[in-house]
Amino acid sequence: MKFANISLGIDVEIDPSTTINNVIIGDHVKIAKRCSLFGGPDNPLEIGAHSYIGMNSIINGFATKVIIGNHVSIAQNVNIMADSGPNASLEMQKVFPLEKGAINIGNHSWIGASSIIMPRVTLGEFCIVAANSFINKPFPSYSIIGGNPAKLIRSFTKEEIEKMQQL
Repeated sequence: MKFANISLGIDVEIDPSTTINNVIIGDHVKIAKRCSLFGGPDNPLEIGAHSYIGMNSIINGFATKVIIGNHVSIAQNVNIMADSGPNASLEMQKVFPLEKGAINIGNHSWIGASSIIMPRVTLGEFCIVAANSFINKPFPSYSIIGGNPAKLIRSFTKEEIEKMQQL
C-alpha cells in the first residue's frame, strides 16, 4: 500500500493492523484493530479530536469528502462510504449509476456497531445511531435514530440537552 497525504495530531493511537491513507487525524484520536480509513488525494478524510474508531470499521472517503467531528464514538464493524454502486460493471452503471456524496458526522455523535452510513448523509451534533442501522438520509442534531432504513426514534429531551451542557 502506498502511504501519502497523512497528517496526525498529537497523542494519536493507531493499531498497527489498521491502514490509513489521505487522512487528517486530530489530537487524541484512537483507532482500533483492522480498520481501513482513507480519503482521496484531493479530499482527505478528516477525523476530529478525541474521536474513537472501533475495530473492523471502514471509512471510505475516496470519491468525495468525509468529515468525522470531534468526540465522535464509532463502534466496531461500522461502514461509512462516500460512494457506492456496481463500480466493476459499466453495463450495470447504465441502469444503477454510482452514488457519490459527502458525509458529515457531527461532534459528540455515537455510531452503533455494524451500522452503515451511505453517501450524502449529514448527522448533526449529538446524534445516536442504534446498532445495525442503515442510514441513507440526513438527521438533525440531538436525534436518536435506528433501523433499516434508519428512522427517527426520538429527539433528545430538553432536560437531556441541558444536562450535557452543564460543566
